[in-house]
Amino acid sequence: MKLLSALLILFVSFGLNAQNKKIDTSKSSIHWVGKKITGQHDGTLDFKDGTLVFDGKKLTGGSFTVDMTTISATDVEGKTKDKLDGHLKAEDFFGVDKHPTSKLDFKKIADKGKGVYTVTADMTIKGITNSVTFDITVKDNSATAKFNVDRTKYDIKYGSKSFFEGIGDRAINDEFELEVKLAF
Repeated sequence: MKLLSALLILFVSFGLNAQNKKIDTSKSSIHWVGKKITGQHDGTLDFKDGTLVFDGKKLTGGSFTVDMTTISATDVEGKTKDKLDGHLKAEDFFGVDKHPTSKLDFKKIADKGKGVYTVTADMTIKGITNSVTFDITVKDNSATAKFNVDRTKYDIKYGSKSFFEGIGDRAINDEFELEVKLAF
């Protein structure tokens, strides 16, 4: 009976220390860069929602939803921007009509010290889930991460020299970069 009581106290105390911190979507950002042989494009995406989970000051979890309908190029303007944004939203890229959100769910977190953690997460884009690993730095009420995503793992093959031979200088890199800034 004493063991059962001790275990109950232990589980309750762990539960009391866990804190869910919702991100401030108006102050959090996602910046993306897609590169090709002849240059690059960059832009932004908005969060729909997100939460980081802490046990005291230690990061223990996280889950985020991205509003894919907000994908927007920031390096071009006018008709060029409209055309690029439309193409990124089309089925041969992110297919936002069928898949208006993407998700990231933390699965494993390793504390590297000094507020830096290595996170392995499930990333879902276009209904396809793959594992991604990246470092995240947490300081006060903010966190930052920068990592690459292989778009072809999410059935985004347009302009990929891995799937289309002879496209020459029209090839688009398979990986795109994400730089994430979280405020909570």
